[in-house]
Amino acid sequence: MVASLGPRRLASAVPSIRLAATTLWIAGDEVVTATIRLRVDARGDGHARRVLESLGAVDLGCLDDVASDEPADYAVCLDSDVHVLCGFTAHAVPQLRALGWHVEIPTDYPWQTVEPDAPLIATITSDQRPDWFGLELGVDIDGHRVDLMPALLEILDGADSLEQLARTPRRCIAVPVGERRWLPVPPERLRLLLQVLRELYRDDSSGRLTAPLRRAAALAELGVALHDPVRPLRWEGATQVRDLGYDLALGPRPRDAATPPAGLCAELRPYQRDGLAWLQHLRACDAGGVLADDMGLGKTLQSIAHLLAEKHAGRLDRPALVITLTSVVGNWQRELARFAPELRVLVCTGAGRRDRLAELAAASADVVITTYPLVWRDRDALVAQPWSVLILDEAHTIKNPSALAHEAVRDLRAGTRVALSGTPIENDLGELWALMDVLNPGLLGTADEFRAGFRIPIEQYGDQARLEALRERVRPYLLRRMKESVARELPPKTELVRAIELDGPQRELYESIRVAAHADVRAHIRTRGIGGSQIAILDALLKLRQVCCDPRLVNVEAARGVTASAKYDLCLALIEQQLAAGRRILLFSQFARMLGLLSEGLLGRGIGHVTLTGATADRQRPIDAFEQGRADVFLISLRAGGSGLNLTSADTVIHYDPWWNPAAQAQATDRAYRIGQTRPVFVHSLIAAGSVEERMLALQQRKRRLADAILGDGGAAGAALSEHDIDDLLAPLAV
Repeated sequence: MVASLGPRRLASAVPSIRLAATTLWIAGDEVVTATIRLRVDARGDGHARRVLESLGAVDLGCLDDVASDEPADYAVCLDSDVHVLCGFTAHAVPQLRALGWHVEIPTDYPWQTVEPDAPLIATITSDQRPDWFGLELGVDIDGHRVDLMPALLEILDGADSLEQLARTPRRCIAVPVGERRWLPVPPERLRLLLQVLRELYRDDSSGRLTAPLRRAAALAELGVALHDPVRPLRWEGATQVRDLGYDLALGPRPRDAATPPAGLCAELRPYQRDGLAWLQHLRACDAGGVLADDMGLGKTLQSIAHLLAEKHAGRLDRPALVITLTSVVGNWQRELARFAPELRVLVCTGAGRRDRLAELAAASADVVITTYPLVWRDRDALVAQPWSVLILDEAHTIKNPSALAHEAVRDLRAGTRVALSGTPIENDLGELWALMDVLNPGLLGTADEFRAGFRIPIEQYGDQARLEALRERVRPYLLRRMKESVARELPPKTELVRAIELDGPQRELYESIRVAAHADVRAHIRTRGIGGSQIAILDALLKLRQVCCDPRLVNVEAARGVTASAKYDLCLALIEQQLAAGRRILLFSQFARMLGLLSEGLLGRGIGHVTLTGATADRQRPIDAFEQGRADVFLISLRAGGSGLNLTSADTVIHYDPWWNPAAQAQATDRAYRIGQTRPVFVHSLIAAGSVEERMLALQQRKRRLADAILGDGGAAGAALSEHDIDDLLAPLAV
């Protein structure tokens, strides 16, 4: 890398030799090296020597061998790396001149560095595409504007790692600004700049940097990266885009604190006022967002306050549309009537709904309520109607981007889009992309871009840099508060895992099904891979989970003679124990048939109860019966009752069987543990020891870490399910 030449060398070094050159000529080959000619004697200046050595790419070892006090010429070769050569020009030459050296730089020297005449200039252009902007970075040199963006994007495309770029021993990175002219940039400063540009850049072969307006918050990051108190960054062009970016990045200011609108029949808690301010802030920025508060913190109330504020401000000139689950329509009706009675509500479900939609203008409705299954069926009518506000309740329902409901919701024309979900990420990051694709199209790129840029690096390789980049990108559009931080008045919640040993015929049945299922799954994986074996894997796990719950659930010949269930017996005993202590119980299971078996067992013991499943025709009837105290046990299927219920009269929750998704179980628990609860809550999770159920707990934790890593303040993302995970789930029962 470095060569040093001299007229003679002695066997023994003379460490006391110092540099004292009177003339320094710089000449060089544009492709190979630059050569420094030094006139040296033994009475040199140590400071000058250190200037040269600080470059880290100059070998002055030959100078230690000088034995004569007579001046002599030495040639010291620099590395051919353009950044080292420009670093010498930019940093060493000024210092040497200050020490009295005479430095000559010929006009044809290929590594001349320049200083700009003025601060760096960021020019924002209104791109030809709607809702997009362009960005140029320029610098004035000798009275001429030079566009740095093409050179910066070329460096970005060629950089293996921005972190490695910052750690380089080079004094600078040379950015070309003309023929034989370079702008030296400190590595760390360039890393910060390229880090922002990488998040904005889309390689569309245009050579330009364009991005959707939803990425305008990155302009605030650019301002931080290029901050220079001596030469502050200068903004030109469509500066309103910059202002939008800073507004998105900074969020609502203290001066924007929201006052609850007149006519709201509720006292908002401080964090709910902040939520209202955030919703109003998003509307002002013409952006969509996810109100991702923990379950039970009043997302519905905050949304209703937002709608009422929009009406009082005169912005509800078109109806707002609320899309929710079929089972929750009645809850929205009651909450709107309770908290904002002046809002006129039109429910478009059931027979005659299309006639009501057709007469929407005459109905003068402020809020229209429909359901996800109906959005696709009524798509033409809903798309034809412009909406002032779109509220997506239980928004994780549209987490599948290929589903018809997702496509229909995406096509709706709405001014402000708000998603309500305590579980925006349940299984993988693709669900976050699906939500943002509806709320802020383009924010996370296409599905393929998101997969390559975020999902694979984070989920498969645990890339913390990409995790941080994703968290920063969605931060302006996602508001998450947890009960522990904003509702400290809630009573304590105690979570207990009850491990149950399988024995006798039930254990033998589990092992026989497990052995056969594992062999079948391995055969599928060998021929089709994990991706093509999902049905076989899920079927095997389903049968094992059913055995853990109760052998009577399993539809195989070997299970017909097995009637005893350790978990069933323990659960009934636990219910009797809790009722004797004066507690009121919610019991959740994935299996409606299991709830039927438990119902039979409770009736046999004379224990009154109510049941809610997907087959329940009148949801409100069992809810009212439980809340009015006519039954102390509520059997609920996780799918039917995991949302839209407020059951704070219960203080005990039993999860009969675990589910893959920890957020679904947490959401079910929070039917009881929410604002309004005054008694300590106990949560019992019943697990068959050493079985697939126990091993599912580890997968739950990984999924929880994945969600927390994006929604919370830290954490590491979990990896995707692997072949090793499958083997672990299908391992023999622990002895």
